[in-house]
Amino acid sequence: MEDYNSLEKIRLQKIEELRAEGLEPYPTRAARTHTSAQAMADFEAAEKASALPAATAASAPQVKATLAGRIRAMRAMGKISFAHIEDGAGKIQLFLRINELTQARVDFFNKMFDIGDFIQASGVMFRTKTGEITLHVHDFSLLAKSVSPLPADKDVTQEDGTIIRYAALEDPELRARQRYADLAVNPDVRETFRKRAALVKALRTFLDDHNFLEVETPILQPLYGGAAARPFVTHHNELEQDMYLRISFELYLKRLLVGNLERVYEIGRDFRNEGVSFKHNPEFTQLEFYWAYADYLQVMELTEQMVAYAAEKVTGSTRVKFGEHELEFKPPWRRLEMRAGIKEVTGIDIAGHPTADSLFKAILKTLNERGQTGKTPDPKSTRGKLIDFLLGEFLEPTLIQPTFLYNYPRDISPLAKSIPGDPLTVERFEGYVAGFELCNAFTELNDPLDQEQRFLEMGRDYAADDEEKHPMDEDYLRAMRYGMPPNGGFGMGVDRLAMVLTDKHSIREVLLFPALRIEETK
Repeated sequence: MEDYNSLEKIRLQKIEELRAEGLEPYPTRAARTHTSAQAMADFEAAEKASALPAATAASAPQVKATLAGRIRAMRAMGKISFAHIEDGAGKIQLFLRINELTQARVDFFNKMFDIGDFIQASGVMFRTKTGEITLHVHDFSLLAKSVSPLPADKDVTQEDGTIIRYAALEDPELRARQRYADLAVNPDVRETFRKRAALVKALRTFLDDHNFLEVETPILQPLYGGAAARPFVTHHNELEQDMYLRISFELYLKRLLVGNLERVYEIGRDFRNEGVSFKHNPEFTQLEFYWAYADYLQVMELTEQMVAYAAEKVTGSTRVKFGEHELEFKPPWRRLEMRAGIKEVTGIDIAGHPTADSLFKAILKTLNERGQTGKTPDPKSTRGKLIDFLLGEFLEPTLIQPTFLYNYPRDISPLAKSIPGDPLTVERFEGYVAGFELCNAFTELNDPLDQEQRFLEMGRDYAADDEEKHPMDEDYLRAMRYGMPPNGGFGMGVDRLAMVLTDKHSIREVLLFPALRIEETK
């Protein structure tokens, strides 16, 4: 027991004492009949039906219940004791009295039970003089002994029955590292992840209702593709080959269009071996769909409808509070051409700078004029990466209300179809909200010869050792050569939309188990 602290050693001793008395601190079965919410609802319904005064236990309707939950507060008062337990539905008070339990049993409860323990209690519901619906306990048992006190384990019941939390689990590093404790003591965190689950359900329902077919594509892939990102690399021993965790679903989903599945989508994990920030995590949840015979304008309309639908299902409204902003997701969203947007905020017309060198010099000139010399792009950057720099540093932070930025340079969109009559601009949009990118979509390229040429261009534009270099995918080209219908494609980070709809400003807050450095041991 050398690794346990003094409080844990006391609780371990209690476990030994319980077992010595023939009581199992971790029994196999529970016999709950009601959640806390169900018990309260049944009692209120019985109150209403009986139309009797409900000020005392004697006059209250008889609603029997067996509850189970974690003890969050305890208060011993001689012949009686009060406790609050919490289950997945909320909190409820327990009332223990020697008349029903004997003094020995009440003393046993006060001595052997601790805050954090899971308890099962059976009895009759009543309303106290202060109006609180409570379980009058006739029997109780231990369901699981808590060895380690929870980090925020100081809910104290006052004389008037109110509960004061003297210690809250607020440290963001500890909360992310011990999400189980965070969930146990912070009801608002549990609500965040319920909303996240509701979001995924809403997205799935919307697409299902629009005749999209949900599919699953490989996570382990012999080639990575569909985005410019550094992959995670692993090795398959039996096949004796390196494999990659997918960075995108795109190239596999579009293969399905070749197979005449006209509307397909997938919600799942992507993996990118990149930095961590308030909006980036190495593994994240992505939604992608591909829609045969549609273009980026139709996808744009479907996107705003889908996100507005999800917002309403999760929050009850298309108007959502995010920090100091009130965002309105009701269609139509603002449309802004990318070239015009960059020119508006920087004065640089990217069309007038067809080479990386020319654009780099224009960016330096703008930064110097503004006195913003602290961060400059890499002089070796491709023209596409320089455009990304302008977008991220200048334009993106201004896009607060839901906005579609559309018509992108071909340099940074190797899988999108060019605008008719303008081979250097492609039919692509990105959706922005709250100053960051939410989604990305194209009129997808379906010409196999053009696609092969784009792959070759990508290979030339990126240095040989650039880990974001898009590899040539011969099997994907073979699929395209069988014939791919014209189509619109879409991708969205579900985590980012969850951030917006739950008013959380770090992706860690909407991931149950975010990526963290290995904890240093003392």
